[in-house]
Amino acid sequence: MGKIIIYEHVYFQGLSKEFTTDIASLPDVGWNDIVSSVKVIGQPWVVYEHVNYTGKFMVLEEGEYSTVGKDMNDKISSLQLITDNLHNPQITLYEHVEYKGRSKVVTEATSLAAGDFDDIISSHQVQRGAWLLCENSDGSGIQYIAREHEELPNYNAINFNDKLSFLRPLRPGHGR
Repeated sequence: MGKIIIYEHVYFQGLSKEFTTDIASLPDVGWNDIVSSVKVIGQPWVVYEHVNYTGKFMVLEEGEYSTVGKDMNDKISSLQLITDNLHNPQITLYEHVEYKGRSKVVTEATSLAAGDFDDIISSHQVQRGAWLLCENSDGSGIQYIAREHEELPNYNAINFNDKLSFLRPLRPGHGR
């Protein structure tokens, strides 16, 4: 189960609206570009800058976000619920495209920056869970969400080849 409550102003002020399913177009429900704070109950959500789950995005796991930050404030146009089973996550990273070269199985948040796998990954296969892949070891830069049973044989397709430095599994919510 997952629920997101969006608020017009920071600190959960102003008008609010609750969703339990994906919303490809907030403009269609009169909420385009006016979200400033959010509460997430249960499974994580991804909020996107543009309709149809495009543009910059932000992952919001269970909790209260009194502000969505200056990068996303009043810019959110679509919402997507992560429905994958997030327990016991596992992803396999490959040095080269088409799942070739050295590989590394990852089951928890991992910084590749200090090891010999930093900035050399070119493909992956997700066995379980959903993962946030990040260009920089602090979680910044280009990001990508890798989903359960996804196979991505060539990171050039997402302009991410040889850029991965940090990844972490998305955390399941408790659904209070």
